[in-house]
Amino acid sequence: MTLFVNNLTNLDVSIWSPQHGLMGASWHVDVELDGELGEDGMLFDFGEVKPWIKSRIDAGVDHTLLVPSHGGGVKVEECLEGLHLTAELPYSIDIRAPRQAFTLLPWAQVTAERIETHISQELNKRLPTRVEAIRIRLREETPDGAIYRYSHGLKHHAGNCQRIAHGHRSHLRIWQDGERNIDLEEHWSTILNNSYLVDSSDIADVRDADERLTVRYRSAQGQFQLRMPEAQCHVLDSPTTVEHIAAWIARNVAKTTPGSIRVQAFEGIDKGALAEAVGR
Repeated sequence: MTLFVNNLTNLDVSIWSPQHGLMGASWHVDVELDGELGEDGMLFDFGEVKPWIKSRIDAGVDHTLLVPSHGGGVKVEECLEGLHLTAELPYSIDIRAPRQAFTLLPWAQVTAERIETHISQELNKRLPTRVEAIRIRLREETPDGAIYRYSHGLKHHAGNCQRIAHGHRSHLRIWQDGERNIDLEEHWSTILNNSYLVDSSDIADVRDADERLTVRYRSAQGQFQLRMPEAQCHVLDSPTTVEHIAAWIARNVAKTTPGSIRVQAFEGIDKGALAEAVGR
């Protein structure tokens, strides 16, 4: 017998891509479970198995940086902070962070299909009672307008959002005088796509000889540092929470767009913030 649970949870990560660099990703997590019926006529109690699976995904790949450790130019070694990642393509990046901030995968490139297999294998190592096999499927949110991917870290967050390179695949919606403006949505999604959002207070050095920003902070999980090209970053004068991201976009749109501006910025799937500004 097979049972399924669609949208059991959401997965938010960043991926190091040899083609795109640091990129955020978000998926719905759908699950299929095999097993034999018990005397009660059920395979298992959904109320028990759903939190069991979610807790293991949350403690595993979720809110980590997925690193294809066999990718060209990728190097990972131990360091005082935990792990030290360097890569050269498509641009140079250097990250030092606690070990739990990374998921190292023995591949040349990270794909959704390989992540599905990886999570399924991890869950199948120790199964709940009466469950014989678990299969994970990752499903991207259906586009409804412009979508962008971003990465960031929140040093004051009590949970795993404090990790310096986790990210999201997010919708962006913009209204001008009460009407959706698709052109503005596409324009700003293009600007923000595959970027890293930085709190200015976390910048250790504005730039080095290679025009790279250094971002550094200490949080509850340990010491974090990231160095990457300034051209791939957007600097906010605030923490990069979705509330501040929405307000930052609204203010910047209003600088060049007349009328009343309303921005709906998502943080991954089905959550986010709204902000307004008045254009000149």
